[in-house]
Amino acid sequence: MYTGLLTHVRKFISLTPEEEMLLSGFFQYRKVSKKENLLQTGDPCKQNYFVLKGCLRLFFIDEKGVEQTTQFAIENWWMNDYMAFQNQQPANFYIQAVENTELLSISFNEQEQLFKALPAMERYFRLVYQKAAAAAQIRTKYQHTFSKEEQYLNFSRSFPDFVQRVPQYLLASYLGFTPEYLSEIRKKNIS
Repeated sequence: MYTGLLTHVRKFISLTPEEEMLLSGFFQYRKVSKKENLLQTGDPCKQNYFVLKGCLRLFFIDEKGVEQTTQFAIENWWMNDYMAFQNQQPANFYIQAVENTELLSISFNEQEQLFKALPAMERYFRLVYQKAAAAAQIRTKYQHTFSKEEQYLNFSRSFPDFVQRVPQYLLASYLGFTPEYLSEIRKKNIS
């Protein structure tokens, strides 16, 4: 059950076998059903999630009542409302399962205890968050420099798994356009 997490951790840092055994004690395994919410806006953000199998999305609901997806997480990705988690404040986002999902969770307090017990894990999380921040910067650049069609084509080339797994309306929300517009782009590029 923790193999996916250990494999991911090993990509960034080295732990002894004893430290790896200790690591697993800080996480809880959980299965969530498709469309189940793990977090809702306004609720305390108490958990950090690592996806073992499945897909999660992070989204908010704008003033018009439209869901705006800002992030996805598939296998071996982390998901959280990072500001709310770090500051232990009410969430600004929802986290929802896109598919039936298996995950590991760690609470804020458990994560702080983990850092004391295994200081190398602070480096792991720093490297993971730096990689995520860099990806967010590239996404922002693409939003400002590419046409909507170019954004979709780049995304579909970079993340073909998402295009196959994620419903079209959620992909459209993530890319910032309507499902109808996404459908037009897809039809145009098929022909």
